[in-house]
Amino acid sequence: FIYSWDNTEDIEDARRAEALNEYLSCRSYLAGYGPTQADAEAFKLLCGPPNQRHAHALRWYRHIAALLPQMNGQARVQPPWSPPDGTEIPKLKLYNSLTRTKELFVPQRGNRVLWYCCGPTVYDASHMGHARSYISFDILRRILMNYFKYDVFYCMNITDIDDKIIKRARQNHLLVQYRAKKPSASQILQDVLTAKQPFQVKLAETTDPDKKQMLERLDTAVTTALTPLQGAIQSKAPDAAIQKQVLLEEAKDLLSDWLDSQFGSQVTENSIFSLLPKYWEGEYHKDMDALNVLPADVLTRVSEYVPEIVEFVKKILDNGYGYESNGSVYFDTAKFDASSGHSYAKLVPEAVGDQKALQEGEGDLSISADRLSEKHSQNDFALWKASKPGEPSWESPWGKGRPGWHIECSAMAGSILGESMDIHGGGFDLRFPHHDNELAQSEAYFENNHWVRYFLHTGHLTIAGCKMSKSLKNFITIKDALAKHTARQLRLAFLMHSWKDTLDYSNNTMESAIQYEKFMSEFFLNVKDILRTPTDITGQFEKWEAEEIELNKSFYEKKEAVHEALCDNIDTRSALEEMRALVSQSNAYVAARKSAKLLPNRMLLQSIAHYLTDMFKTFGAIEGTEPIGFPVGNNGQSADLESTVMPYLNVLSDFREGVRKIAREQKVTEVLQLCDVVRDDILPELGVRLEDHEEGKEISKGQTKKLRKLYEAQEKLYNEYLQTNQNGS
Repeated sequence: FIYSWDNTEDIEDARRAEALNEYLSCRSYLAGYGPTQADAEAFKLLCGPPNQRHAHALRWYRHIAALLPQMNGQARVQPPWSPPDGTEIPKLKLYNSLTRTKELFVPQRGNRVLWYCCGPTVYDASHMGHARSYISFDILRRILMNYFKYDVFYCMNITDIDDKIIKRARQNHLLVQYRAKKPSASQILQDVLTAKQPFQVKLAETTDPDKKQMLERLDTAVTTALTPLQGAIQSKAPDAAIQKQVLLEEAKDLLSDWLDSQFGSQVTENSIFSLLPKYWEGEYHKDMDALNVLPADVLTRVSEYVPEIVEFVKKILDNGYGYESNGSVYFDTAKFDASSGHSYAKLVPEAVGDQKALQEGEGDLSISADRLSEKHSQNDFALWKASKPGEPSWESPWGKGRPGWHIECSAMAGSILGESMDIHGGGFDLRFPHHDNELAQSEAYFENNHWVRYFLHTGHLTIAGCKMSKSLKNFITIKDALAKHTARQLRLAFLMHSWKDTLDYSNNTMESAIQYEKFMSEFFLNVKDILRTPTDITGQFEKWEAEEIELNKSFYEKKEAVHEALCDNIDTRSALEEMRALVSQSNAYVAARKSAKLLPNRMLLQSIAHYLTDMFKTFGAIEGTEPIGFPVGNNGQSADLESTVMPYLNVLSDFREGVRKIAREQKVTEVLQLCDVVRDDILPELGVRLEDHEEGKEISKGQTKKLRKLYEAQEKLYNEYLQTNQNGS
C-alpha cells in the first residue's frame, strides 16, 4: 500500500505513528501478507516501535521487523529436497494373437478402448462353450473398465443369417409340417427306413472320429427304436401308436435332414428364416443375464445391416480385391496377399490351404461342386452368395442373394467402430478362417494394415476332458449348468483358469470353485461378526501392535501381487491365489488374537474385507451394494436381507443362550438337546450357522432363506421349555 503523510524531517515520530495506525485500522496486513518496498521505507522513517496505544501500527512494526532479515537476504531457507527413486510400476500386457506373445496394451486414442466381439450364431440353445467366451470376455471387460479405468466401448454382433440357421429353420419347418399331417405308424416306419439310406452313406464317408461317433450314436438310437415299431405293426399290437412317437422322437434329426433334402428348396417365405434366430437370440440374452454378463454397448444383427454389407462388398470390388461370379462375389486372396502393405492369414498363416477349415467357413449350403467351381482359387471365400431356392434373399447389384459369413462382422464393426479398433475378441476356433478373412476383407476395404490392434481369443472348453461341440451334440446348455451351480460358482471356475487356455468343465473344476467360494464366504461372515461387536465411535480405532503391522504389511504386498497378476495378461488365476493367501493370513491373525483372548483389530480386517469384496465386484462375482462379502439371499431378493434379518437372529441367539443357561443350572438335558437341534439341524437348513463360543457367547452367521421358519423355531423352543418347567423339572 502507499502511505500519504508528509515526509518532511520536522514531523514528529508520534504523528507518523498515529497516521500509520489510522491507515492500518481498516487494512489487513498480516494474513498472507508479504512486505513491499513502501513498507521498508516507512519502517526506516520510524525511530522505534510505536506507542502501545497505536496497536495496529505496533503490530505492523513488529511484523516488518521480523521480515527484515528475509528482505535483506539473511533468512533461513529450506534445505534441498531429493525425490525418492521409486519403483517401476507394472503395466498392462495382453496376449495378442497377432503376435502370439504378450504385448504392452496401448489404446489408439488416449483412454478410450474400441472393442468388437464376435457374438453367437443363434439357431439353438446357448451352451457352456458360449459361456466360456462370454463370461471370459465379461471378466476382461470389467477389469479393463473398473480396475484399469479404461473407457471401453463394447460392440457385439448377433449372426441371424447363416447357412446353419437356414438349414435348421427349414428342417424345423418341414418337420412341423410332417407331424401336422399325422402320418400313420407304417408311413413313419417307411420314411425313416428311406431316410436311413443316405444317412448310412454319410456315416460311411465320415472320417472325423468325433463326428463319426456322434452319427453312430444316432444310428444306434434309431435302430433301437425301429425294431419295436416293426414288431408292433406286424402283430397289430395296441402300443403301435406309442412306439410310433418313440421312433419319431429318436429319428427327428435323421428325418428332418431327409425332408430338407427332398423339400427344402420349396421353403421360400423369408419369415420362416427369421423366427428361429429371433427366438434363440431371446434365450441367449436370458442366459447372459442369468450369468451376470454385461450387455454390449451396441448390439448389431446381420439382418439389420444388409444394405451396409452390400456397400462394403461394392467397395472391396472397387478397390480391386474381389470378383463377381454367377451372381456371387468372392474375395481374391492371392491378389490381396500380393498387394503392397497387405498380408493374408495374419493369425494362422500355416492354415492357408486347409480346405476342411475353409469349407466349414463357407457353410454347408455353399460347398457344392458348382459353388466351388465359381472361385478363381479354392482359398477364395464368399463375400456375397447368390441365393438358391429355399434360401432367404435380398436385392443387390449382383442379383438376389445373402451375405457371406465373414463379411458380416467386417461391415457391422466397420459401421460402428470405423477403420481401426483396439480389441477384437472371439473363440480360439474362430482364428482361421473367420478372423483371418475378416482382417483381409476389412483391410481391403479401408486400405490399411491395422484394422485390429489386439486380437484376443478365449480357450476351448472341454467336458470332463472331451471336446464340446454343438454340431456333435456333445454340449451342456447354460440352463443345465445353472441348474447345478450358481452363476457365481461358474464365474469363479472361469476366474481360476487362464482366459486364453483350455478349460475343462468337470466335477473337479466345479468342486474347486465351490470350495473357494466357501472359504471366502467364511472369512466374510467372520469379519461381519467381529464388526457386530458393540463399540463406541472411538473404540473402533485401536492401537496397532506388531501383529497388526505385520498383517497390514502383508495386505499391501498381496495387493501389489494382485496388481502384478492382472497386469500380466489379466491373470485372474494368480490374483485369486494371492487373495486366498491374504485370507489365510487374516484367519491366522484372528485365531491368534482369540487364542490370546484379545479382540482382532476391526478397522484392519474391515479394510481387507472391503478390498476383497471390491475385487470380486470388479470380477463380476458380486453384484449390488453390499459393502462386505457375497450378497445374502437368492437372485432378486434384497441385497439388504442380511441386515434386515440379523436383529431377529440375534434375538433368537440371546433367547437360546438364556434357555441353555437355565437348563445347565437345573440340569435339564432334554432342553439342552433341543437347543442343539436348533443349532445343528434347523438353522443350517435355513442357511444360518450358530456358533457357541467357549466364553458362553453365541455368534450367528446369517445366510437366511426363510425368515418365517426362524419364528417357528423360536416358538417351538420356547413351548418345549415351558412344558418342561410345567412338568416340574
